[in-house]
Amino acid sequence: MSSQFGPHRIVFANEKGGTGKSTTAVHIAIALAYQGAKVAALDLDPRQRTLHRYLENRAETERRRGITLPTAKFDVFNGSTVEELDAQIAELAEGMDFLVFDTPGRDDVFARHVATEADTLVTPLNDSFVDFDLIGQVDAETFKVRRLSFYAELIWEARKKRAMATITDKRREMDWVVVRNRTQHSEARNMKRLDSALTELSKRVGFRVSNGLSERVIYRELFPSGLTLLDKGQLGELGTSHLVARQELRALVASLGLPMPAKAAPELALIAPA
Repeated sequence: MSSQFGPHRIVFANEKGGTGKSTTAVHIAIALAYQGAKVAALDLDPRQRTLHRYLENRAETERRRGITLPTAKFDVFNGSTVEELDAQIAELAEGMDFLVFDTPGRDDVFARHVATEADTLVTPLNDSFVDFDLIGQVDAETFKVRRLSFYAELIWEARKKRAMATITDKRREMDWVVVRNRTQHSEARNMKRLDSALTELSKRVGFRVSNGLSERVIYRELFPSGLTLLDKGQLGELGTSHLVARQELRALVASLGLPMPAKAAPELALIAPA
């Protein structure tokens, strides 16, 4: 990966909670580490610290079991200014291929800052118009998109500025990916309406849509150990649902189209079905 640009910044951002943001961020970070990339992760929610605690649990499992697992360097931001945040990012970025950011599920000045500086912005959404409201408002009768949300306008403006900077300063363009998590519980008619609204809005704003991770108990069960679906040798016997979930993760990683360093494995062999 060219050092001209520094580490590729992947920002997981959604101003609503409960969308699987931290779970997705951890699994993407570990997937990249499994491919040989050097990954650092910064948690921007010093109260919840979900990503930070997950990776702390992973480190404790390594110590307790006497094993070494692919992982990410991690920290949490406790500062009070954007300048402090940028300084911490610069320190954490040293020698890394990827920087993964997990942001709070609320409007936050630091989350906005890293979102507008993202190389890949990942916005997980549940399949509901409650979550869709984060990026756009729809008509109550037709379900056609009426207007962009404040958040979508913010990212739209940031992407336009980035496009200009790409011309003048050779910066990367921002790739915005809306990830649809937990789709299996959605009623068919509602899913069709969401499909239509997302397609319409994606053409106006320029994001891509990818399928994400379905809601499964396994993700909640893994948190105390810090293990992920990728850690096949540590999970014991896996059921069909685990293998399906692992395939979902494999597909999500591929759909993000992240620029892997030359030393990385060409495929996610370790998360292929057993």
